[in-house]
Amino acid sequence: MAKPQLNALRAQIDQVDAEILALLHKRMAIVTEVAKAKRAEGASLRDPAREAAILDDRRQRAQDLGLSAEFVESLFRLIMWASREYQASLRAGVPLDSEPKTVAVIGGRGGLGKRLCELFRDLGHTVLVADRSTELSPVDATRQADVTVIAVPIAVTEQVIRQLGPHVPKHGLLMDITSIKGAPVAAMLAATQASVVGTHPMFGPGAPFQNQRIVICRGRGDDWARWVEDTFRSRGLVITHASAEEHDRAMALVQVLTHYQTQVLGLTLARLGAPLSEGLKFTSPAYLMELYVAARHFGQDPALYGPIEMENPRTAQITEAFIHAANTVQALLVARDQAGFAAMFDEVRDFFGAFSAEATEKSKFMIDRLVERS
Repeated sequence: MAKPQLNALRAQIDQVDAEILALLHKRMAIVTEVAKAKRAEGASLRDPAREAAILDDRRQRAQDLGLSAEFVESLFRLIMWASREYQASLRAGVPLDSEPKTVAVIGGRGGLGKRLCELFRDLGHTVLVADRSTELSPVDATRQADVTVIAVPIAVTEQVIRQLGPHVPKHGLLMDITSIKGAPVAAMLAATQASVVGTHPMFGPGAPFQNQRIVICRGRGDDWARWVEDTFRSRGLVITHASAEEHDRAMALVQVLTHYQTQVLGLTLARLGAPLSEGLKFTSPAYLMELYVAARHFGQDPALYGPIEMENPRTAQITEAFIHAANTVQALLVARDQAGFAAMFDEVRDFFGAFSAEATEKSKFMIDRLVERS
């Protein structure tokens, strides 16, 4: 049955949406000019004071119009994120006098290797790709390059470093992207007289660069280390400095503990035998988020995650601490020890401290976005 009034109103909404899209297109055209101006004037890719002022202004305008200030702030945060990503792709953060380099990516046909090739090309560098199936050999690529990036699996990283290190020009740079840093950095320092920088991109192949974190472990050569940091920062990445030891200690928590927890959850669910579809009927947004993380994790390559956890020098300590904590909680539940349970909450709450307020706010945002897509 025809619904003329409803259809007419929907047509008006479609027209307004088209106007919004046209305005977004116009905004991005202006952003193109902003990128050119930033590069010409040597301005930073990000201007936190300007961003804060925009959000404050848009929130106030939303309130004046009777709109949700929280909704409008979220909308403009996304618009600004897209704007920065676009500016970075236009080399807004790269100085006009920046000298292009020749960069060899060893393992450049792998997932993260491809992304690094894209990053260096976006910034105007010449990229040489060497992999197992390329005509250009890793040795020849290394000899021709100013910068050689080792982007191969953890299991063969040190072997490849020892093979290629002697061929890196003395004026050049040897760097890796392995998620373990102690052994690879030591191997690079021993294998070459060139500059050495260890890096660890804290994101996967499919992630956009903007606001992603990358860890930098300086090995040898401050000039090249600054070049690496400026290069990644100009593409919108956030730099974290650490020694190789500090990095591996942190990764025991950030990667080993997190992945181990996810794997235990996934294996428990699989072995309990309850159909996933049954649980999904009753899932809360928070539990659904846990399921998404677990399913995403197990949908990836075990050859990637195994070495990350197995090669970290603190894996045994971390996993033993997890099992001990799990046994403690199990004992409290089985004994129905509410007082002990509350004491456990107090212990962990004290550990998180003021971070709990931020966690509540940020997780609410993620849950709300998840509900919107459900």
